[in-house]
Amino acid sequence: MESLSSLEPIFKPKSVAVIGASTVPGKLGHDILANLKNGGFAGPLYPVNPKADEILGLKVYKSVTETPLPPDLAVVVIPARLVPGTLEQAAGAGVKAAVVITGGFAEAGEEGERLQDELAQVVRKTGIRVIGPNCQGVNLPHHHMCASWPLITTKGKIAFASQSGTVGAAFLDLAAAEKLGVSAFISLGNRVDVDEAEVISYFNADPHTQVIALYLEGVKRPTYFLDALHEAEKPVVILKAGRTSRGSRAAESHTKSLAGTDAIYDALFEKYQVYRADTLEELFDFAKALAYLPQPRGPRLMITTSSGGAAILAIDEAEKNGLEVPDPSPSLKDSLRQMVPAHCPVGNPVDLTGDVMADASLYKKVLDEARTEFDTQVVIFGDPIPGACQQVTPGASELVIFLGGAEVEREEREKLYDAGIPVFPTPERGVKALAQFFRFQEKHAAIPHTPTHKEAETRPSPALRLLPATEAAALVTKAGIPAAAAPLAADPDEAVALARQFGYPVALKISSPDIPHKSDMGGVQLNLQNDEQVRHAFQDIMASTRLYERWARIDGVSVSVMANPGGLELILGTLTDPQYGPTLMFGMGGVATEIYRDVAFCLLPATDAELKGLMKKIKGYPLLTGFRGQPRRDLDALFTAMKALARLADKHPELDQIELNPLLLYPKGLFAVDVRVFSRV
Repeated sequence: MESLSSLEPIFKPKSVAVIGASTVPGKLGHDILANLKNGGFAGPLYPVNPKADEILGLKVYKSVTETPLPPDLAVVVIPARLVPGTLEQAAGAGVKAAVVITGGFAEAGEEGERLQDELAQVVRKTGIRVIGPNCQGVNLPHHHMCASWPLITTKGKIAFASQSGTVGAAFLDLAAAEKLGVSAFISLGNRVDVDEAEVISYFNADPHTQVIALYLEGVKRPTYFLDALHEAEKPVVILKAGRTSRGSRAAESHTKSLAGTDAIYDALFEKYQVYRADTLEELFDFAKALAYLPQPRGPRLMITTSSGGAAILAIDEAEKNGLEVPDPSPSLKDSLRQMVPAHCPVGNPVDLTGDVMADASLYKKVLDEARTEFDTQVVIFGDPIPGACQQVTPGASELVIFLGGAEVEREEREKLYDAGIPVFPTPERGVKALAQFFRFQEKHAAIPHTPTHKEAETRPSPALRLLPATEAAALVTKAGIPAAAAPLAADPDEAVALARQFGYPVALKISSPDIPHKSDMGGVQLNLQNDEQVRHAFQDIMASTRLYERWARIDGVSVSVMANPGGLELILGTLTDPQYGPTLMFGMGGVATEIYRDVAFCLLPATDAELKGLMKKIKGYPLLTGFRGQPRRDLDALFTAMKALARLADKHPELDQIELNPLLLYPKGLFAVDVRVFSRV
């Protein structure tokens, strides 16, 4: 990764030129210059416009080459066709970095892609660092440098980077409305140079930043991105869009079709302890909680409310997220009964009812009394409660939720914001945000981290070759996982001979690299008990392939021993993601795999704790542990198979996918009934 010092001219410039500064209010070239000036930027500002002499009281220069000294940073708002040449000229004059606001590059079609390629060549040739193009700029309130819009000067604790200008503006609006501000805002745009990985690394070292939040649609340099996440010591909250991407819909195997880009991101975010948000509201809420709430001592919550319904919503969300809402001790209950009206329910929650609108001090009395017995006080103002802001304490372990208070609520919220106290608009949002402190609480194992910058970035996927069933089964068996041998028969007599060698009963399956789902086309016959059944099954299977003979390659029919009954059908596999490398998949298997889609992924290499945790991620996990009288399955054998498959994937990087489905798990041992392996060579 580039040295972080090379980003200083962007995030801490001593002087700024606005190339394309405009005399017309409302145009970006004017408004960005105005925001730089009105935001209090302390260094020289150099408007560049060949047709003006003065803008906003500042002397205008015909070219960036004519400024008294080379500016550290150039903010570029000129037509796209002029940008590459202008930046090359600026770099030659000593400009160290640029923020290219201008659009019309790769997002705009073939001509735009050509212009962006030219811009990339300028970056490589000159070494100038560039944010954008097609971006909303940067805003650094702690350094009084707003080369963006709107003008936000409130100094906050959250550094926010976005690949969407509109999403960035929406986040800023939320932060501004609550007077939280940001430590930094970076609109990444098309990322011709600076990307999300460098932003994470830079603000991980920034003393003004406590939380790093990002909106991502894709990752430019995966290995650098993983390095940045691995090294981040501050919380990283990410909203990753594109959850329904079709990028991995290829049907070579269940493993690949079930993975998709999103499942891989779930796995890597879990591995690197990234706080994944599902919505823009969650992105803001999680970042706000992690930045502005104190770290709770533990998960025990005490709820004090004026609304019983709002408290129930809070309890439901707490239990859903693994937080505890226990009853107060008998002595605390006695103390609380003496200080609240007799008709107020005393437990958890303490419901002060609407009476508290006339005496808000009841809140503080309850909070002070219960403080030592609980880890976090959940304070729900569920009515118009004058004086609410005086009942809570800045910096205390209190989660403030205000709803249903109309104009009084708006007035009290402003006072709470002024006091630096974060406020959440609903019980669900507040409690879920608080729960983020415990999201990775039990995950302390060391994280294997193998990416290096010498690795190539995303490569096009070559055509894959399906290994013959016999070869695939032998490969897996050699790795230590029992699997059904599957020699091929070319005719019924050969099938009978193989069946006699195995001993009845046996299974026959069509062998074809072009038919991924054999049972769908009548290509599987099970539990065959004698020679006659084998002959008929062979003929039936071959007859069923006639519908496919124009396009499917048929290698023959495999013969294998029938597995013992009573095994639980699972799926276990590996998939090589084009960006992040090998991943392990585990879930409920068999013919219904794609219906239930109860699978989970983890990135490889993985710790023992991660592999055991992978088992628990699926909804069907209770079936492995003896659900409702069912036998407990051999989890040790499953764990051993996971490790063996992970080692096999590491030893054979040419294997794109390995799939065991079904993998039968018994009370003692396991057996892979069907093995499919795809190779890139």
